[in-house]
Amino acid sequence: MTTLQLKIDEALWIAHSLFERGKTSGSTGNLSFRHENKMYVTAGGTCFGTLSGEDFAVFDLETSTWQNERKPSKEWPLHRAFYTKSDTIGAVIHTHGPCAALWSCRKELDEDDAVPRYTPYLRMKVGQIGVVPYAPPGSPELFAAFEAALPCAEGFLLRNHGGIVAGRDLMDAFAAIEELEESCRTACFARLHPEEYALIGR
Repeated sequence: MTTLQLKIDEALWIAHSLFERGKTSGSTGNLSFRHENKMYVTAGGTCFGTLSGEDFAVFDLETSTWQNERKPSKEWPLHRAFYTKSDTIGAVIHTHGPCAALWSCRKELDEDDAVPRYTPYLRMKVGQIGVVPYAPPGSPELFAAFEAALPCAEGFLLRNHGGIVAGRDLMDAFAAIEELEESCRTACFARLHPEEYALIGR
């Protein structure tokens, strides 16, 4: 079994990597992982660039109680919803990656399959990408909309907001959020001259 410290080390590496490469900025974004049926989620107001091992709030998924004094990210219910969906989910990452955020603002989005498949890797690494209707970040309306969409896809674009994905573990979730951002980047470029690009699987 992977130790808690190893999971924290992986979470810090992922957060720092995403920040250093411009996949998130300021105090935006949040991530979590499951350990012994507890959810370790980044605390509110933390920055991925300076995240430390003390920057996690701990939530017991069995008793629905907080286990330490850190105030969690206001979007922690999105993470809990994923863990409730399946016992196989071990980590969740939400970022405001520039391309995923931009693509989430498009007027026309397929609600059931939101990101065009120009390569096979989005389906391979994430699965189907759904759309969650816009509601203010951290609001009960957002959480309700997310829970309603959750059974219908494996990853999601939050309208006018960003992407959120889950994985078996932290590195699996990291690969998924990277692929979602890359697929949205490809889609944004392809929109400039759509007649020159071919979709697969449609």
